[in-house]
Amino acid sequence: MIERRMPAGSQGIGMTSKGTRARLVDRLRDKGIKDERVLTVMLNTPRHEFVDEALSSRAYEDTALPIGQSQTISQPWIVARMTEALLAGGTPGKVLEVGTGSGYQAAVLAQLVKDVFTVERIKELLRPARQLFHKLRLHNIHAKHADGHIGWPSQAPFDAIIITAAGRMIPPDLVAQLAPGGRLIMPLEEKGEQRLIMLQRTEEGEEVQDLGGVVFVPMLGGLA
Repeated sequence: MIERRMPAGSQGIGMTSKGTRARLVDRLRDKGIKDERVLTVMLNTPRHEFVDEALSSRAYEDTALPIGQSQTISQPWIVARMTEALLAGGTPGKVLEVGTGSGYQAAVLAQLVKDVFTVERIKELLRPARQLFHKLRLHNIHAKHADGHIGWPSQAPFDAIIITAAGRMIPPDLVAQLAPGGRLIMPLEEKGEQRLIMLQRTEEGEEVQDLGGVVFVPMLGGLA
């Protein structure tokens, strides 16, 4: 694991304390998360920093929370599950995240991989996320205001791609940016139901695996 320590002062007190985080990690373990690298990073990441101060007492509940702009910070179990799936085939060096949002998923990934490239279509979300990355000294996160369907072609290929919003199809431009042997993980909506899928590029083509039911905000195009 690539160890990156959070700065002093990020451990919190009261409802944001490390003890409260430990109880969340216990719940994640009970719900099937087995990768100790992921659980350790979830323990050490100050989720309360990624939500409004008024919601900080709920930051370590295993639930999605609003972050403004009709978006949410993902449920911790979802973040852990997607991260665990991404690491299952070996630790990727270069990861593209589509949908920066609050920055929480990128912050988790940044402590486990060499570089995270994250794109967000809503500028008002990207600004505070960048400030948090700097505050937490996560200097291996590279953020850009861009349409997620396009990805970040100039930085391709990526060893892994995570999409944090539900689409009705797997974006072909993003598959094209995936390195051979790489993995793409995203929620896919079909017939009103969302399933978390993992696509892997192999020598024979593309293999898709269903990882179970999920609920995400929809993946939209364009800039905001």
